[in-house]
Amino acid sequence: MSICTLCPRECHADRQKAHGFCGGTDRIRIARAALHYFEEPCISGRSGSGAVFFTGCPLRCVFCQNRSIALSEYGEEVSPDRLCDIFFELEAQGANNINLVTPTHEAEHIIPVMEKAKAKGLKIPFVYNTGSYEKVEVLKRFEGLVDVWLPDLKYFSSELSAKYSNAPDYFEVASKAIAEMVRQAGEPVFSETGLIRRGVIVRHLVLPGCTKDSKDVIRYLYETYGNSIYISIMNQYTPVICGKDAEKYPELTRRVTKREYAKVVDYAIDLGVENAYIQEGKTAEESFIPAFDGTGVKGAASEE
Repeated sequence: MSICTLCPRECHADRQKAHGFCGGTDRIRIARAALHYFEEPCISGRSGSGAVFFTGCPLRCVFCQNRSIALSEYGEEVSPDRLCDIFFELEAQGANNINLVTPTHEAEHIIPVMEKAKAKGLKIPFVYNTGSYEKVEVLKRFEGLVDVWLPDLKYFSSELSAKYSNAPDYFEVASKAIAEMVRQAGEPVFSETGLIRRGVIVRHLVLPGCTKDSKDVIRYLYETYGNSIYISIMNQYTPVICGKDAEKYPELTRRVTKREYAKVVDYAIDLGVENAYIQEGKTAEESFIPAFDGTGVKGAASEE
């Protein structure tokens, strides 16, 4: 952690003394660890996903709905032993899986804890929930530990990724990362009750005014992987952007229209996409953003 190169930013921060680009230090920080019901149905199921929200993020998109933790404003320090306990507490509550949310910059800490939890008898799958700004060599270290990969493919356009995530190389990096995830996971495997046990679900959040880029993302995924992966097309963009950012990115201050979202979904259907999740109803609500209040971090994880 003294010269950090865990993510493609390669900021070389000495995380024992200062924050990296991601906001991380040499300690694990978590903002919430609780049952979460707003993932894809095959992940949340009826009893919820055991979501562990790590503080910090190597991508830090300007529109992030979890920006309070992405910018490292909230989070409690925990030891590796405590993190392992959290996994088992979530399992005891009935969680369908352990959902590691934005774990990229905590890889050095997480890998040995996952190994320990599996050795101690954790029975539920691990889900790796990421923005996909990942290094393949780091992902290889998770082989045999991660069961379900839940990556985003946010952009096809380097212009958009540079503008909104300060990452002009996003598609190049993310597409290679997803290829590695697919290599490790293989074909999707589901339980008798419809819960995913192994496989890859690639998420794409439709942004206002960006339907062309969304179509490019869907086309790339389908042409590359066909129906060997699932694609989750999301309409839940929530305009949390404010202040100077709102002045700089006025196009992001509104929600995605029904027409915009329908265009992307119809395009996926016309392509032949069969394995997909789509969202209906009023999903772009702030109530879908969990409270990052330290729930389940210090004591027993609790259901909200």
